[in-house]
Amino acid sequence: MFESFLEYFSDPHFWGFLVSVPFIAAGFVGLVLPVLPDTVFILCGFGVYGLMTGFDELSLSFFIGQTILAALSYLVDFVATVIGVKMYGGSQAAVWGAVLGTLLIFVMGPLGLLVGPLAGAVAGELLMGEQIKQALQAGFGSFIGFIGGTLIKASICFVMVVWFILSII
Repeated sequence: MFESFLEYFSDPHFWGFLVSVPFIAAGFVGLVLPVLPDTVFILCGFGVYGLMTGFDELSLSFFIGQTILAALSYLVDFVATVIGVKMYGGSQAAVWGAVLGTLLIFVMGPLGLLVGPLAGAVAGELLMGEQIKQALQAGFGSFIGFIGGTLIKASICFVMVVWFILSII
């Protein structure tokens, strides 16, 4: 009995999974702390698992698919913001303001990712001569887009992890 217990703990798949879990967890934390690259951390966790197990369960097509999903998650950030601004009647200037406003993450940290698109959309509308009510609506739309994008990114992260688990069991 003790030998089977030791055999279990000498399995590189056990250790690979154990080491990959913090990366995957950090990826999910990145959904609510946008300064952390969510899907990149998850992908790194899969890479660590592969390195520790000799890539015997994770194929090249697995990593290509996961990389596509990770890239898609970043595209979702921008597209969701654009859709949110447009749904609330924002102009092209509001869209560009919201997209450029995301750069405030580098000045304000994670808060900049929430405030930046909203402030950028409002500024874009005001620069085009719109009334404050319309500008605030466009800003609110950017926030709704951010929330919607985050929900879609959470779904992508979930799909990535389920695919990983199904590949290793």
